[in-house]
Amino acid sequence: MSKFVTQDTRPRKVRYLNSIEQLPSLPEDQKNELRGVEKKYAFRLTDYYADLIDWSDPEDPLRQLVIPRVEELREWGKLDASNERSITVARATQHKYDDTALLLCNEVCGAYCRYCFRKRLFMDDNDEASLDVSEGLEYIRSRPEITNVLLTGGDPLLMSPKKLLSTIERVREIDHVQIVRIGTKMTAFNPWTILDHPELLEGLSRFSTPEKRIYFMNHFDHPRELTPPVIEALDRLLRAGVICVNQCPIIRGVNDDIDTLTTLFRKLSFIGVPPYYVFQGRPAEGNEPYKVTISRGFEIFDMARTRVSGLAARARMSMSHELGKVEVVGMSRDYFYLRFHRSKYAEDRGRFMVFHRNDEAYWLDDLVPAGDVGPNVTRHLQKVGTRENGFREFLCRERQVELL
Repeated sequence: MSKFVTQDTRPRKVRYLNSIEQLPSLPEDQKNELRGVEKKYAFRLTDYYADLIDWSDPEDPLRQLVIPRVEELREWGKLDASNERSITVARATQHKYDDTALLLCNEVCGAYCRYCFRKRLFMDDNDEASLDVSEGLEYIRSRPEITNVLLTGGDPLLMSPKKLLSTIERVREIDHVQIVRIGTKMTAFNPWTILDHPELLEGLSRFSTPEKRIYFMNHFDHPRELTPPVIEALDRLLRAGVICVNQCPIIRGVNDDIDTLTTLFRKLSFIGVPPYYVFQGRPAEGNEPYKVTISRGFEIFDMARTRVSGLAARARMSMSHELGKVEVVGMSRDYFYLRFHRSKYAEDRGRFMVFHRNDEAYWLDDLVPAGDVGPNVTRHLQKVGTRENGFREFLCRERQVELL
């Protein structure tokens, strides 16, 4: 057993570290280099997770996940990479797909992943998240098509059990909402939020009924995060009637190799938390050092799926784009094959699209269509200029729109 894996599941008071100055294992010269990064993009970590890091290895994947890097200061990406403000319909409420609404019910996480696509929430002048979700609940109540509500943020498990259960109860009072999802990485950062709070498990059991389940959308990026306390916490959730799945991005230096992702898929399936989504990381500001190209990411994802059982291979690789969840279906020598798994616009539902393969491409906006991709994608790519990779020439050739 690795010395970096704890087997202790007894009650524990986990400390939250809010400055790199609180990391005795980080050399002083490195702290000096990183203070500017910490000033721009908030740092936060639990002492439990810090103990999992192999501090003797500068390339340790868990270190890459949570410890700032100077490269984050490079000019790259946008704070709101998927234009979430455009789908904000009420205070702390997003509604992009007909049947699903998001309540950003907390603005804090147990630790801050360095590649976070919502790091803007942790900046002083941001007010997108709110503990008061009354306005959002009224909006959901007025929309009978909404059957799924995702509590996210930030991390809902940073709320007190009483506050979280009260929020779930208020959602449950809306008859047409069938599923309540909780998006969390606290099961990785601090499993004692589950282990030390039986009242939370009792409440979850009460609200996760045979006909209206609660889902925990867990976020494990690396198999070393699946420690005995974590597995015990997940088991207690499952015994409480909560459905548990996992979703994670492919991150450079963390899980961007076939063996790591294969092991993660296998272990997740063994413990009853099957992979649900593997995301292409969003091009958010500060995330350049963590990017993996579409072709490399799909190659890793696809090969990992061939090495595991069907129960471990159910995940989809997807881009959470402004226009919808764009699934990467396949790749050949010359082309990428994409499909709208979920779409912002009804006319794009299930749309299959072919793009010229570009091994430097990171996002849909980097691609050039190889055929009809529909008017919404066409307009979007024209607007962003496909990052100067030839889309205007494609439009001229296909005569899809009139260029100005």
